[in-house]
Amino acid sequence: MSIVNRVSALRKIMEDRNIDAYIIPSADNHQSEYVGEHFKSRQFISGFKGSAGTVVITKEKAGLWTDGRYFIQAEKELSGSGIDLFKMGEEGVPTVNEFVVENITQGGSLGFDGRLIAAGEGLELKAELGKKNVTIKYDEDLIDLVWGDRPSLSEEKAFGLDEKYAGESFESKINRIRSVMRENNATIHVVTTLDEVAWIFNIRGNDVSYTPVVLAYAAITLDKTYLFIDEKKLDDNIKSEFNKSSIEIRPYNDVYDFIENLDEKEVIMLDTERVNYSLYNSISENIKKVEIENPAVLMKAMKNKTELNNIKNAYIKDGIACTKFMYWLKNNVGKIPISELSASEKLLQLRKEQEGFVDLSFETIAGYKEHAAMMHYAATEESDYEIDAEHMLLVDSGGHYLEGTTDITRTYILGEISDELKTHYTAVLRGMINLSMAKFLYGCRGYNLDILARGPMWDMGIDYKCGTGHGVGYMLSVHEGPTGFRWYIVPAKHETTPFEEGMVITNEPGIYMEGSHGIRIENQLVVKKLEKNINGQFMAFDTITMCPIDLDGINPTLMNEREKAFLNDYHKNVYETISPYLTDEEKDWLKEYTREI
Repeated sequence: MSIVNRVSALRKIMEDRNIDAYIIPSADNHQSEYVGEHFKSRQFISGFKGSAGTVVITKEKAGLWTDGRYFIQAEKELSGSGIDLFKMGEEGVPTVNEFVVENITQGGSLGFDGRLIAAGEGLELKAELGKKNVTIKYDEDLIDLVWGDRPSLSEEKAFGLDEKYAGESFESKINRIRSVMRENNATIHVVTTLDEVAWIFNIRGNDVSYTPVVLAYAAITLDKTYLFIDEKKLDDNIKSEFNKSSIEIRPYNDVYDFIENLDEKEVIMLDTERVNYSLYNSISENIKKVEIENPAVLMKAMKNKTELNNIKNAYIKDGIACTKFMYWLKNNVGKIPISELSASEKLLQLRKEQEGFVDLSFETIAGYKEHAAMMHYAATEESDYEIDAEHMLLVDSGGHYLEGTTDITRTYILGEISDELKTHYTAVLRGMINLSMAKFLYGCRGYNLDILARGPMWDMGIDYKCGTGHGVGYMLSVHEGPTGFRWYIVPAKHETTPFEEGMVITNEPGIYMEGSHGIRIENQLVVKKLEKNINGQFMAFDTITMCPIDLDGINPTLMNEREKAFLNDYHKNVYETISPYLTDEEKDWLKEYTREI
């Protein structure tokens, strides 16, 4: 069935149910960024494969909203579908809510699957549409009626993450959450976000590609814990450990009845940005709600000492793989057949050689020439470019290791490049270095520091339509709140929390010229404390990524002495850390590519 026919079939069902507009988000029942195959409704109805986007279908109109990472990709994938692209954040472009309000008549009806919409978003729509006496129908998944061969829910097994990796027992984490509950006079806390459930219970799974989580909900009371999960996913050892700690296992979908039947004396603590609309509406109106950000969000973002030590080891392993890849690419391009797909496969093979490697942390982005201008481009057999000894190749990749999650981008120079490309490459590098060197007072947020990275690009009248960096989980989601770098605030991104010691954040400025080239250089930063004096607590970043930055793209005359000194020190550290794991030939090569400039 073509995209046009899918939309037509959905419109027929909407007409039968008197629904004037239907919203299809990218989320699953847990408001996840990346979702399992069963939940890819938005991709099914639109053909757009990016990770972020929302589709709205009305009787006459159809639109997809996505952010700047995907503008180029979305235009191509929506071609001929009859679905218009709405570029989020661009001047004159309405938001999803504004479009819905404008296109539903007085007394009309809006539909969506309430499990896929965050409670906060649903309540906002309800308030706005209430002025037009619009009815909201959220108790049916209409896509399920169109999607005949829809994949079933994942039945992959979960596995435990040993405390030598997690650094803290699940009992300790639950007790810390209970302390927050007591501070807020709450008697029960509902957790629905998959990475939070995985973090709290020290379990990981395979229910979402590239994100080691397991489909589950949790409810924590002051003396008991409930885990709503398909019991077949858990082995006897995990069940035994949970049983010792009064963790009761219940069927996955029973969470809705559980919440609906709570005693009205309970005080429920929840996060309306993370609990779905259907679950929120299952709560009795007589139950008091404490609506705050889930405490696990900040807890898991502040990595403990065990996690930090492990993560640094993960970056050494990842650095070995990425350095060997760079050596292979530089020495073989133009001599043997290499494509975007085969380069991605080679990098995966090198990662698999590292002990403790589990999986990729996202689909590898290997963009050659103008493909690199699409920030989240992923090669297919149809789009795959052969790579020659010219121009540039951007590779953004990462891995899940038992010691942590990695995310790294390097742009490789494969032949002579123009002065303009070197100027752009050097500007991106300078931005990355300037942010790496930041010293700041405690209380600063990402929007306070973002200009350090964008400055060299802004000086040239160039910007990139995405954030500069995001938090990274510990063998969890490669995108993790509640902190990141961005010069403006996007409420849905949850990235404006002040920097705390132990947070792990990416630093990845870039330049993207449609039809020409893309450049991104990315390292990982760990937030640390410096001196504390009468002026306050000073903070800074440690760089933990260990892989050379391609010196062939740099124009050193455009860099100041401080920037050069940082790069030279960084490369010295890379050589000392990575060279013991290389062959003699690789070691000699690395010496050249980490030389001082």
